[in-house]
Amino acid sequence: METEGKVIKCKAAVAWEPGKPISIEEVEVAPPKAHEVRIKIAASGVCHTDWTFLHESGGSMVPPPFPLVLGHEGAGVVESVGPGVTKLSKGDKVIPLLVAQCGQCQRCLNPKTNLCTKNWVQTQQCLLADGTSRITCRNQQVYQFIGISTFSEYTVVPEDNVTKIHPDAPLDKVCLLGCGVSTGFGAAVNTGKVEAGSTCAVFGLGAVGLAAIMGCKSADAKRIIAIDINPDKSEIAKTFGATDFVNPKDHSKPIQEVLKDLTNGGVDFALECVGNVAIVRAALEACSPAGGVCVMVGWTPKGELSLVSEDILLGKTLKGSYFGGWKSAEAVPKLVEDYMSGRILLDEFVTHTLTLDKVNEAFDLMINGKSIRTVLKM
Repeated sequence: METEGKVIKCKAAVAWEPGKPISIEEVEVAPPKAHEVRIKIAASGVCHTDWTFLHESGGSMVPPPFPLVLGHEGAGVVESVGPGVTKLSKGDKVIPLLVAQCGQCQRCLNPKTNLCTKNWVQTQQCLLADGTSRITCRNQQVYQFIGISTFSEYTVVPEDNVTKIHPDAPLDKVCLLGCGVSTGFGAAVNTGKVEAGSTCAVFGLGAVGLAAIMGCKSADAKRIIAIDINPDKSEIAKTFGATDFVNPKDHSKPIQEVLKDLTNGGVDFALECVGNVAIVRAALEACSPAGGVCVMVGWTPKGELSLVSEDILLGKTLKGSYFGGWKSAEAVPKLVEDYMSGRILLDEFVTHTLTLDKVNEAFDLMINGKSIRTVLKM
C-alpha cells in the first residue's frame, strides 16, 4: 500500500512517565514537512543514554518531556521526503544522526568542532525544527528523543540529521554507528588523538568503552588497560584490543594509584566512558603529569567536577568528546564502509537481538551487565 503523504499507523515503544516501564503502543506518524524525512526503521541499538533519560529525568537543567519515544541509535530506509529535501530520496538506506551537519553554520565550517547548531535547541527539547513532533498516540503529541525516536517502526527526522549509507550495509549492525561505537572510537582517534606507542586506560567497558579500546588499537597504542568492576568484561575487552584488564574491586588503593604503579607514573591517554564525575577525576589523576590527556566521553548529566589545579597547571589536558568529534553526515557513511571492509568491528558488540516489544528486557540486560549492545529489530 502506498504510504507517501499519508499518516502511518505503526508500533512504537512509548514512555509515558519517568522511571516506569515502556509500553508498546499503536502510534500515528505524520508525513514529513519541509526539509524532513520519514524513515522506516529496521533496527535500533539500546543505549545507556536512553535508560538514563527515562530513569534519571535526564539529569539536565530541563527534564525530558513525556510521553516520549526513546531511541537514537537506529538505521532504516527512507519511506518519503518532505518538500525541499535534496540530499535524500525514497528507498535510500540511512542512519539518523543525533548531531546534525548542515554544512553551513559557523560550527560546521570550523574544523575544530562537530557541534552543528542546526535544529540543536529544538532537538534537545525532543522536538523537530518547527517546535512540534510528528508522532501522536491516544490523541496527544508524543515527543521525539533528540528529535529522532528510533524505538518506533517509523519516524520523521530533519534532513540535516540523516545521512545516506552504502546500499548493501546490514542495518541491524550499522545502526550502532548512530551513537555508541562512533562515540567511543572517535573519542580516541579524533578527540584524544591517541598516538602510536602510547599507553592508554579506558574506564568503563560498555559499548562506548569497548569502541574506545578499538580506537586506541587502531591508533597503534602499545598498551591498552581496560578498567571495569565487572570481571566478565575482561575477555571481551581483549577482543577489541585491550592488553590488560584491571578490576578496581581487586585493589585496596584508588584506581588512579593502581594505574600509576602499573605504568611507572601514569598513562599517556585516559578515556572515561562511564559518565561519572568521580571517575573523570580518577582518570585525569591517572594520566602522566608530563602531557597526559584525559578525554571525558561518558554522558555525565549531573554532578560538579572537582580537579586538582596542579594537574592542569603542570601540563595535563582534560577534553570533552561528543559523538566522537565526527562531522556526522560525512563521517558516518565512511565508518559504515570501514566496517564493511573489516577495518572496524561491529558484530562483536551485539550480544542480544530482540524484537521491539522486548525493549524493557533490553534495558534489564544492560543495567545488569549482561549485554554489550542489544539490537531491537522492528
